[in-house]
Amino acid sequence: MNNTHDQTTQTSATQEHAPARGLLSSPRTFFFMAAFLSFVLSVGLFFSGDRERGIFVGIWVPSILSAGTLTLMGRGR
Repeated sequence: MNNTHDQTTQTSATQEHAPARGLLSSPRTFFFMAAFLSFVLSVGLFFSGDRERGIFVGIWVPSILSAGTLTLMGRGR
């Protein structure tokens, strides 16, 4: 019985230090999702008749992806 208790304690301690694996846990995923949402919003605005705002929001996509690239490249140093 003592061995089982030790294994349970060890397993729970390992789980406490494990990184979270949520949808946006990775910075790379976060930037891709932000760019995708910007794209979807841009298309929605453009085709709903607000063309200028749709184009403006569409310009955000490469900016978000560039910011993500710079952020992720800076982590490697």
